Amino acid sequence: MTTESNALGLFLRDRRARLDPAVFGFSGRRRTPGLRREEVAQRANISSTWYTWLEQGRGGAPSPDVLNRIASGLMLTEPEREHLFMLGLGHPPEVRYRSVEGISPRLQRLIDTLDASPALVRTAAWDIVAWNRAATVVMTDYDKLAPGDRNILRLLFSNRTIRNVQHDWQAMARFVVGAFRADVARAGATSEITDLVEELCHTSQEFAALWRENEVISHGEGTKRLRHPVLGDIELEYSGFAVDGRPDLNLVVYNPVDPAVAERIRALIGKNGKSDLR
Repeated sequence: MTTESNALGLFLRDRRARLDPAVFGFSGRRRTPGLRREEVAQRANISSTWYTWLEQGRGGAPSPDVLNRIASGLMLTEPEREHLFMLGLGHPPEVRYRSVEGISPRLQRLIDTLDASPALVRTAAWDIVAWNRAATVVMTDYDKLAPGDRNILRLLFSNRTIRNVQHDWQAMARFVVGAFRADVARAGATSEITDLVEELCHTSQEFAALWRENEVISHGEGTKRLRHPVLGDIELEYSGFAVDGRPDLNLVVYNPVDPAVAERIRALIGKNGKSDLR
């Protein structure tokens, strides 16, 4: 078996050698660093023979379940787990949705540099988990909302003020529901949004009707028009960006089409940094 044809085995041996046996309660003198093959197999709850075959490039392709067990046994990071699947099966693992409490300070500092461009970070369930001051004055003051209320669909279908500032609410609602459905499926979060969907179907007949249509829309880039109570009618170009390593997070940046609007946003931030949309 050549090095090129046994990349999976080389990767497994390398990660196995990096682990400290004492951390896992394994003792005894060792000729080589790291865990033994049988110890990895024990931690992964698979047979020692099967694991040995994988390192030797024998036995055929492993199942996703086996790879997940090995990833857990070797304490692989998420990027390492994805690499393991690419080596073993030729494709990444199914997406596992993770709930989000917030974002890294580095990402927050990045969106804070956008002084005239509203920026939001949302989850696959369209919960807003981060925003900048431009978003506060143009969209709404998310600081004043309870965390459970910082959901784009709840705001769009339940908040009359948010609804009224949309230039074409019907088109916006249809777009949001279709893009929401696509994001949820892509992030593997279908079961996690059941309660939210049931709630919105109960409180909004319009949402229920749109949800039954099963439309799926890509949310990449486009134009958003608002009737802002202070800034007047404004047009924003938006672009969505995936957060690297986090398929459940999306960064959306809105850029004013008119440079004069950008200046008015800066002035409004400088005046009070607050939003009048609530």
